[in-house]
Amino acid sequence: MRHANVALFVPNNGCPHACSFCNQHTITGVEKQPEAADVRAAAETALKSLGEKSKDAEIAFFGGSFTAIKRSYMVSLLEAAWPYVKDGRFAGIRISTRPDYIDDEILSILKHYGVTTIELGAQSMDDRVLALNGRGHTAEQVEEASGLIRAAGFSLGLQMMTGLMGDTDDGARATAEKIADLSPDCVRIYPTIALRGTVLGEACERGKYRPQTLEEAVELCAELLGFFESRGIPVIRLGLHASPELERNRIGGPWHPAFRELCESRRLLRKMELELKKEKIPAGRVKILVNPKCLSQAIGQNKENICKLAAVGYDVSFYPDVSVPRSDIAISAG
Repeated sequence: MRHANVALFVPNNGCPHACSFCNQHTITGVEKQPEAADVRAAAETALKSLGEKSKDAEIAFFGGSFTAIKRSYMVSLLEAAWPYVKDGRFAGIRISTRPDYIDDEILSILKHYGVTTIELGAQSMDDRVLALNGRGHTAEQVEEASGLIRAAGFSLGLQMMTGLMGDTDDGARATAEKIADLSPDCVRIYPTIALRGTVLGEACERGKYRPQTLEEAVELCAELLGFFESRGIPVIRLGLHASPELERNRIGGPWHPAFRELCESRRLLRKMELELKKEKIPAGRVKILVNPKCLSQAIGQNKENICKLAAVGYDVSFYPDVSVPRSDIAISAG
């Protein structure tokens, strides 16, 4: 599930809290606050580049707590975007915000200006983890805000993080379960990165916080990816976007420019291992069919999956087959 968003970042604007992991400039590479003219310019540029595809795209305000910013400023941005949605040139407006800045009045304003999708930064559904990381809201507020959003007819997106201070893999799994129970239309999963200029960055440098390794994050997020998709919930983002600022300011944590590709590859490897065991296929030559669009993921980065299977005695050959569903495999001996 791919989204063509006209993304505008509103960094560190409106958020009343200093979350342990947050350095919006480093994450987005943006310092300047967008104005109404910037919204119109971005929309016009996107119309030229997307052509007819713009009718399926959303104008998206990311990077801060959109509904917590000064009301007049928020409305000015929405007023600039709304004409492009009203006449059908774009499908809608997407915003990202905090669960504790959602109420009926705010939702009424957003509805008036054509907002179609609201993403909430839940991050965890464990109050202890939320408090340790300075989130300033509770799991109950995530549940309440999600209910209000769905009742008002918006599409709901929920964002979670793995590897937060005080969290565990089991804690992340529990968060995923609770998020899935809220029936979001989409989910984003972000492994925690310790950045300079953040509480976690300082804790990491002092040895008070150990971020996930890349291997740990890939293993867990591959599992979470499969879990959400088994519940019919698309994961539209896995890992932070690449940027020079992120690479330069990362102190620790499982960042990789192709993080999702690694997770998809790991998920396929686990399916191969399970199928080999289930079918009791002996070591030796094995033929595995995969969807052509997943062939590189099945092979793995630097042929990782081939090497891992070879280490337990399987000489694997992959064959593209359009009849095999994406993210699945078909396997036989010989």
